[in-house]
Amino acid sequence: MRTLFYDLLMAFLRLVTRIFFRRVEVSGAELVPLSGPVVLVGNHPNSLLDPIMIATTCGRRVRMAAKETLFAGPLRPLLWAVGAVAVKRRQDQVEGAAEDAVVDGAPARVDNSAAFEALTAILTAGDAFAIFPEGISHTRPELAPLKSGAARIVLGAAAAGVAVQLVPCGLSYRRRDRMRSRVLVQYGQPIVVDDAGVDAWRTNPVVAARDLTATINQALRAQTINTADFETLRVLDAVKSIYRPPGRTFTLAEEAEIMRRFVSQWERKSALPEFQALFTDTSDYLAELRALSLTDAELTGSFSWWDKGVRLLRHLFFLAVLVPVAIPGIILHTPVLVAAVMAAKTLTTRGDVRATIQMGTVTLCTLLTYLVMAGLAWSQQPSPVDGAVAAIATLVGLVLSGAATMRVLDGEGAARRGLWTLLALLHLDRELEGLRARRDGIRGRLLAVVKQHIDDGMERLVPDDEHEDAEPWLSDDDAH
Repeated sequence: MRTLFYDLLMAFLRLVTRIFFRRVEVSGAELVPLSGPVVLVGNHPNSLLDPIMIATTCGRRVRMAAKETLFAGPLRPLLWAVGAVAVKRRQDQVEGAAEDAVVDGAPARVDNSAAFEALTAILTAGDAFAIFPEGISHTRPELAPLKSGAARIVLGAAAAGVAVQLVPCGLSYRRRDRMRSRVLVQYGQPIVVDDAGVDAWRTNPVVAARDLTATINQALRAQTINTADFETLRVLDAVKSIYRPPGRTFTLAEEAEIMRRFVSQWERKSALPEFQALFTDTSDYLAELRALSLTDAELTGSFSWWDKGVRLLRHLFFLAVLVPVAIPGIILHTPVLVAAVMAAKTLTTRGDVRATIQMGTVTLCTLLTYLVMAGLAWSQQPSPVDGAVAAIATLVGLVLSGAATMRVLDGEGAARRGLWTLLALLHLDRELEGLRARRDGIRGRLLAVVKQHIDDGMERLVPDDEHEDAEPWLSDDDAH
């Protein structure tokens, strides 16, 4: 029963988040193991939205480690139903303490042994849970210092013979306090505790936990590189993907260092013409991929006739069915969105909580609106049976219209470029060939820019011979 409720709740939350955000972009979801014990560790910039984004994008059922104070509020039934585990925090032991502040009078330690046992039991059963090792939701531009709890749970489980994998998850919101914004969810390479880590845990648990926490910190920083704006983050993440040689997998340290170097160089030299041109062309390349519902990873693979046919039919369905059905849904939901904005402005000043209030308001107001509309449909019928049929039909119609609204708002670019995308899909082989050539050109120019602007004395992370696939028009002296 709990599993069914969880699946229904996640389906509902996917719908809510796809309406609340203009676009939800997920990178690296294929790195999350679909079975076996997994701990997802994420940064925590947006209160209750963060666990929702992980749960609705990771591709598997996942339980949550949640602060104990949430279980004393109205969310307690939902937290119980989804199997959340209550975790005590030092600052919560002081009444009125702020979320993101040094708290005087807090106890030096709190007893989380029961929580650790419950979370370890989840792993022993081969399931997954998510935890936010910063321990707080905040609006800082950088990660807060990580707590060692996640590392201790994983090391303890590994020492007991449980093959746990840690998956870092970076959450980046374009405007964390705005509705109809965009969010990027990035999953990184899993971290596995090897025999040396288990031996270190048995020898000195404190040092072992500290070392694994440092590794988690490094992995999270690789997924949460901070840039001046959301678009820069998206483009530089694509640049990193294009820069990676075919068949090469970057380690966590390499991935973090490459992103750090790209961000550093962009911040210092973004005004240079070659940087501007490369940035613009990469952004345009991403837009063309998005118009065809492609990713950079998919472009480098192969497409069957079935893949091509499905994409074409999906776009035809979007234009001929979803867009017309979404029109009444857009009209109906506009007042709800306005009410949510006003509620967030009135109820909180915290930037990391405002979006949670907005989404909660949208959800409650939408459900209330649907119930009122169904009640009106019921009241207009001559008999209870006819009323029930009318109410159910109204609810089904509203849900379908809401789903269509979500899809159209999420793919508003596809609606604007409807005819162009249709023609492109009809000639997908030619479009793929052109996009691959364009990617190769961007890659060749990127390698030349890297060679020209790499800081003197800086060690190259990728040897020259690994870039032998670069554009042939680059000379040996220019190829990096």
